[in-house]
Amino acid sequence: MPGIAEAFKRVLVGRPVRSDRVGQTLLTKRIALPVFASDALSSVAYAPDEILLTLSLAGLAAVTVSPWVGLAVVVVMLTVVTSYRQTVHAYPSGGGDYEVTTTNLGPRAGLTVASALLVDYVLTVAVSISSGVQYLAAAVPATAGYQTVIAVGVVVVLALVNLRGVRESGRVLAIPGYLFMGAIGVMALVGLLQHAAGTLEPAASAAFDVVPEAALDSGLVGLAGAFLVLRAFSSGAAALTGVETVSNGVPAFERPRSKNAATTLLLLGLISAVMLMSVLALARSTGVRYVQDPTTQLLLDGAPVGEDYQQDPVIGQIAATVFDGAPVMFFVVTVVTGLILLLAANTAFNGFPVLGSILGRDGFLPRQLHTRGDRLAYSNGILALAVAAVALVVIFDAEVTRLIQLYIVGVFISFTVSQLGMVRHWTRHLRVETDPRTRSRMRRSRVVNTFGLAMTGVVLVIVLVTKFTHGAWVTLLLMAVLYAVMNAIRRHYDQVARDLAVPDLTAARALPARVHGIVLVSKLHQPTMRALAYARATRPSTLEAVTVEVDPAESRALRRAWDEAEIPVALTVLDSPFREITRPVVEHVRSVRRASPRDLVVVFVPEYVVGHWWEQLLHNQSALRLKGRLLFTPGVVMASVPFQLHEVDHLEAGPGDSHAR
Repeated sequence: MPGIAEAFKRVLVGRPVRSDRVGQTLLTKRIALPVFASDALSSVAYAPDEILLTLSLAGLAAVTVSPWVGLAVVVVMLTVVTSYRQTVHAYPSGGGDYEVTTTNLGPRAGLTVASALLVDYVLTVAVSISSGVQYLAAAVPATAGYQTVIAVGVVVVLALVNLRGVRESGRVLAIPGYLFMGAIGVMALVGLLQHAAGTLEPAASAAFDVVPEAALDSGLVGLAGAFLVLRAFSSGAAALTGVETVSNGVPAFERPRSKNAATTLLLLGLISAVMLMSVLALARSTGVRYVQDPTTQLLLDGAPVGEDYQQDPVIGQIAATVFDGAPVMFFVVTVVTGLILLLAANTAFNGFPVLGSILGRDGFLPRQLHTRGDRLAYSNGILALAVAAVALVVIFDAEVTRLIQLYIVGVFISFTVSQLGMVRHWTRHLRVETDPRTRSRMRRSRVVNTFGLAMTGVVLVIVLVTKFTHGAWVTLLLMAVLYAVMNAIRRHYDQVARDLAVPDLTAARALPARVHGIVLVSKLHQPTMRALAYARATRPSTLEAVTVEVDPAESRALRRAWDEAEIPVALTVLDSPFREITRPVVEHVRSVRRASPRDLVVVFVPEYVVGHWWEQLLHNQSALRLKGRLLFTPGVVMASVPFQLHEVDHLEAGPGDSHAR
């Protein structure tokens, strides 16, 4: 069975990679761009949807401001990209926002950022994949109604791909990334040329009227209208997600790492900005209608469109209009958009494990997250992210509109606090730097990060105000819980370190005054004899065998067999009127320990080792219970003495028959 499990693991994950080959897993800029930018690029697929969906609450007139909302998002995006280019040069170790904040603002601020990023990574997977299955349903109607199941399956597949290693997963995911960029680029170019030539047809949904909400029937006039625009901006700011992942993933780049990471950030920002504005411009030119509830908000000739109307995503509607005479291109755009949305979650699969590894190293998360797996990937972090994302997808039924409200909050908290940390970083270094050129460069960098702090801080306030009651409070609650859990883990590790520390090395070299050996006996058989032999070989100060009397007849038989075998170890029989085994043994061991508090008690437990995993269920349950109880008793050591059942055959065969057997 272990051999089959190992073979199955190798099929899924691949052969183990030596630790000294970690350099071969590093990414070139060509592969790093689609790997780290897939989240930001894929945001182009759902950020316009969220902007139009929010603005449509005020009717048709409000939709005309969507390009201006998109422009505001682009300004913030380019500001954040420029700021993070400073970060990857100043902190190339891969700690990203967490390292910047911890170093410059203290551990509490760093842990706040870490909790925000971890929650955001999980939401990235859930939102991206949920949005992807919506596009899949638009291209392949047969999949409608199975979005949750498909989304869970995609999470599992992505986890398996990433378990094979960063470089290998990057090669697999690079092709869809470039296909998406190419498809959207062609659609934007053809659409804008059609618009310039006056041949761009209106979208199929352009014939619909949009019913505004009662409170917004006058459009964007007044406080309610302004609040709606801010809410649309905060939803569109989803396009900024993924930028921080590059700063966390600097160690995954080939040398020069900081330079390659900064170049990737620049390309990410420019491509995302151009694509976002192109989609919003074409949506306005084609008159795309995209609303939250089509059955009530969309009217055709004054009547609701009805429940039979299937509302396609914005890019799907634009592609159907631009490529009206080329259905193949519509299918290509829709499929690669859905594919990049599904694979955009891979950005989180690169960022979450690295951050989890750093937090594990610092003692805020389980240490297991810091270790690399067979393929030099942080396997435990990948699995933890997959489990958390699956839970969110199932809980929210893979609905983007519900999940998107939880999004953005965490990433803008990390953006804002990180920018404050970078401002402190440059201020701290300016105090000791004397070179005029270096000081001038540092001042410019501080100005960039100060502007980034102002922009992201404003966006954070807008996001909190506009999204708090729509679900952002859930994100803040998750962050608070995670913050408390990480602090508790750190306290535990600190307590363990204090308990394990040796205060006096000279005294620690001294052996315990005496060692009391206790061999547990159920029957007089080979496992018992081996445990007795091993216990005697350790030469304890005292040695006794202990059995529990559950059946008086069996106890008398054991005594007779013990005396007849002339075993030179005293047999103690513990009374058990209620037929318990564990409690009498534990009480006896503790009584020995109380009688000699400075001494050590070693309990030798004979155990069968069976040939099949399912046979384990039939044996050793009493031994497991005993070990579980005695494990937490101070001054007591458990010594398991295994006996392989198949050894009997070899013992009977004898040394001369080994080849014959």
